[in-house]
Amino acid sequence: MEGLQYMAKKVIVITGPTGVGKTTVAKYLEQQWHMARVITHTTRTPRAHETDGRDYYFETSTSFNRNHYLESVVYAGAQYGSSLEGLDCAWQKSEVVTIVLDTAGAITYAQELADKVIILYISVSDSNVLRQRLAKRGDHPEQQQHRLQSAEYLRDLALPPELVGRATLINNDNWHTTKKILQEFLILCGIMDLN
Repeated sequence: MEGLQYMAKKVIVITGPTGVGKTTVAKYLEQQWHMARVITHTTRTPRAHETDGRDYYFETSTSFNRNHYLESVVYAGAQYGSSLEGLDCAWQKSEVVTIVLDTAGAITYAQELADKVIILYISVSDSNVLRQRLAKRGDHPEQQQHRLQSAEYLRDLALPPELVGRATLINNDNWHTTKKILQEFLILCGIMDLN
């Protein structure tokens, strides 16, 4: 964890529309800067490459309701939520952790955890890129279409007014450039230094 100077517990909330690269950003911060990811819960079916307890806690509707959530939403017909226990578990691994949330979840985190929250809003210049990325990650065509027509997807295409002035905007058109911007962001926030 050389190069990181941790402050009091923080959570970097990564938000934006589906397919924009939020999970890629979270995995990069985990691998490159050893930030634990808060594992969230969902009732959706796992994709072929996903593992329970690593990508999500895959739940039934019954088991989903047994957890204690800071926030939860229904997105494209499936329940999603982040539990207080999951957040505490991540903070036991590192004092700066990441979580991927939709914009409604990001607003809740900002309201509930105040100065413990740093928000990144990830976007791309062309929304057609999002359709292409969804197709590449293996979602069934009907699921893709349902997701792209959902109110949640349309909501997440723009930074909500509640996060204006609070979120740092990062365009993820080019991954190489995004990594440089993330490093500058971490330095600016005082999470890492160049020493």
